[in-house]
Amino acid sequence: MDVAALARIESDISQLSLADQTLLMERLAQCIRKSATERQQDWEGQLAAMAADPEIQQEIRCIEADFELASADGLTPE
Repeated sequence: MDVAALARIESDISQLSLADQTLLMERLAQCIRKSATERQQDWEGQLAAMAADPEIQQEIRCIEADFELASADGLTPE
């Protein structure tokens, strides 16, 4: 967003009453929370789709096979 647009918005907000400014801030916060929640759900859905993808599952098996020899190095997770 350009500086002129931000300055205009700030000027418009400063002309509102304190009650209206507070209401506006609450509405903005709700919109931001909703957007963040939707993005999180979208990301989780994409991750679930990847996990269910047979090609990705095959690639994971290949990677596990590549590292199988390393499991004999004596290092174990705690």
